[in-house]
Amino acid sequence: MSNALALRANLVCTSFNQINSKGLFVGDDPLDYSVPALLLQLSLISVFTRIIQSLLKPLGQPLIVSQILGGVILGPSIIGKNGEVSSKVFPSKGRSVLDTVSVFGFMLFIFQIGVKIDLSIVLKSSRKALAVGILGFFVPFGLASFTAFLLEKFLSLDKELITLLSRVVILQSMTAYPGIACFLDELKILNSEIGRLASSSSIICDICHWTILSLKYALELAKAKSVRVTLGSLVSGALYILVIAFGFRPAILWAIRQTPEGKPVKHIYVFVVLVLLLWCGFTGEAIGLSSIVACFLFGLVIPDGPPLGSALVERLDCFVSVLLMPPFFTICGLQMNVFSIVRLRNVGVLQLVVLVAFIGKIMGTILPLLFWRVPLRDAFSLALIMNSKGIMELAFLNDFKKNKDMSEENYTIMLISVVVITGVISPLVKVLYDPSRRYIAYKRRTIMHSRENDELRILACIHSQENVRAVISLLQVSNPTKESRVNLVVLHLTKLAGRASSVLVAHQKRDKPSLNPTQSERIFNSFEKFGQQNNDLIMVQCYKGISPYATMHNDVCSLALEKRTTLIIVPFHKHWIFEKRIETSYAYRHLNKNVLEKAPCSVGILINRGSTKKSRYAITVPSLYRVVVLFFGGADDREALSYTERMSGHPSVQMTLIRFTRSSSSENIVGGTERSKVLDTQILSEFNHRFLRSEQVSYQEAEVNRGADVLEVIKSLGNFYDLVMVGRRHIDSPILLQLTKRNNEDGELGFIGELLAASDIESETSVLVMQQQTRLWGLHDPEESTHLRRISL
Repeated sequence: MSNALALRANLVCTSFNQINSKGLFVGDDPLDYSVPALLLQLSLISVFTRIIQSLLKPLGQPLIVSQILGGVILGPSIIGKNGEVSSKVFPSKGRSVLDTVSVFGFMLFIFQIGVKIDLSIVLKSSRKALAVGILGFFVPFGLASFTAFLLEKFLSLDKELITLLSRVVILQSMTAYPGIACFLDELKILNSEIGRLASSSSIICDICHWTILSLKYALELAKAKSVRVTLGSLVSGALYILVIAFGFRPAILWAIRQTPEGKPVKHIYVFVVLVLLLWCGFTGEAIGLSSIVACFLFGLVIPDGPPLGSALVERLDCFVSVLLMPPFFTICGLQMNVFSIVRLRNVGVLQLVVLVAFIGKIMGTILPLLFWRVPLRDAFSLALIMNSKGIMELAFLNDFKKNKDMSEENYTIMLISVVVITGVISPLVKVLYDPSRRYIAYKRRTIMHSRENDELRILACIHSQENVRAVISLLQVSNPTKESRVNLVVLHLTKLAGRASSVLVAHQKRDKPSLNPTQSERIFNSFEKFGQQNNDLIMVQCYKGISPYATMHNDVCSLALEKRTTLIIVPFHKHWIFEKRIETSYAYRHLNKNVLEKAPCSVGILINRGSTKKSRYAITVPSLYRVVVLFFGGADDREALSYTERMSGHPSVQMTLIRFTRSSSSENIVGGTERSKVLDTQILSEFNHRFLRSEQVSYQEAEVNRGADVLEVIKSLGNFYDLVMVGRRHIDSPILLQLTKRNNEDGELGFIGELLAASDIESETSVLVMQQQTRLWGLHDPEESTHLRRISL
């Protein structure tokens, strides 16, 4: 009798075909029908999670915390505590539809992660990543297992809790790559040194986790089922992997080869892949592999990045992340009821195992990093990142609850630990880890402070083929000699699309030239050919960086630091094209500002306003190249003048220095410290002494009283020069401040640079805006400890 009552209590009576409501006026309750109920649920979930996210974002909380808390508020802990509201808005009969939508969204999300993963990361993993990944799993696994054993031995725990502890040990030892990738992206450290190490280590840790889980599953299946069932399950899983690896993948690679670089992938290819995705999900459910695992494996066989990988991610991302994934997180909160916690002993036992695993993961991560002499602060930051929890942990908790392996009370305890751990780790990492901290140089890396015969180390950033000609033209007149070569590092920067991990790799030339070279290869070939034509006076190294625009500066600054670069050249964010039209990239503008702020050396922003009729890859030395330097005073103008002095040694360069002074005195129109003024006087004196009798170099003074006078001088330059060079920062100058009224845009070029780049300045002259190194270890003002290099006369 009691069993019959229990069975009857779990039954929900509902009518078939209650999908669309005819409306309140006909007497229908919309919430009794699937479509209006689902629409209301999705609306409430979206609104609540967005409000909570806006409130918690200033506190450094990740999106997952906001989405779970949204479900907690809607669930039985707060709003859902009112039984009438809960039964109307989230009734049991309507929850199955929402659950199905959330699982489908999770399936698509995991497929996306599979597409974004570059499996070569595992093969390319450093010993450091291998050590962190392996120890980061087995140290917490061993410590937590031993703790669980002691608790089971010395405490009288109920059977459910004993069974649950073994699952909690594995759950807390894992570091799931999907969660880490999302976490790093939100923290904007995906392409930092620690970010890359976390990505590689989490994949290694994931492999360890799934290996243990697979062995455990096979043993449990062999004990509970017959040998026939066990073999059938294993063989069907192996056959599925063989089909997608040797059947689907070759077809996908063929489709990619049919798509020219830079062209969108055909819609039919995307359609076929999505149909195969649904088929894989169905097959996974049919053979007992789970649609989630089946779709993830299918995603792995699709190459990451453009054209197909990025096309799939682009089409699915908004639909999945905005509409389908919030219900998944929210349902986790809906299933959580804080009032179900009645046994504090369970809280203590579970949280003790969680704490031990947390400490174990910190130990397993930090110990190998200290062996490799990673700074303790960075090592601890990585240990916290490896402890962060995300979507995979929630999926396992939901699976435990669905399979009755976990009671509502224990589910609530574990979900609270996930929210607390992730909520605490995120702001801590933001405080502890700043990638730009390591970009502070320990010595001067500027042209001005280089010795006469020092090698000039240049890092040239390239976004597209349109940037190549302007950079090569500048390098041609940089006067490489046997005594002072130019060491050039070319970095092709590409937006991260269809990938979960950023990439910064050296270019490897193919054994045989390709008939259809990629854009990167065409760019690198141009620079390598240019280096060969200069008789090895210009040594060229090529790198490709793939990262999000928001953190692309980390690739630039880290490579500049590694190569001990003297000057970084970045293209201006505006691009002049045929018929004087201008294309603007605000992503590049943000990149330039970050590079200017964080670079470990001097920076030059190159504005290419040369004639569009010139060849894109002009690499012949010009018979006459006219350069003019606009000198107002200050560190940046001194850097520009120092670079031009180097150029003046080139036989084809004709140089002009225009010094701006007040009409009432011979002083510069820019203020600054007394030290700065002394350095200005010194470099001008040495310049005049060195080039006093030179026919290639001329010196002029322009007397100005107001901003209009400066503007008049700039307009008088016209198209007479091939290159204008000027410093970026000119402080304490009332005359230059008058020029800001013409241009309200807060750009990255400074007063004069913005004038030269203005659309109403009709000129085809290129411009290089220089900024001297601003960050030096231990000095707030780098000019406090400055000595000018001695120029041989």
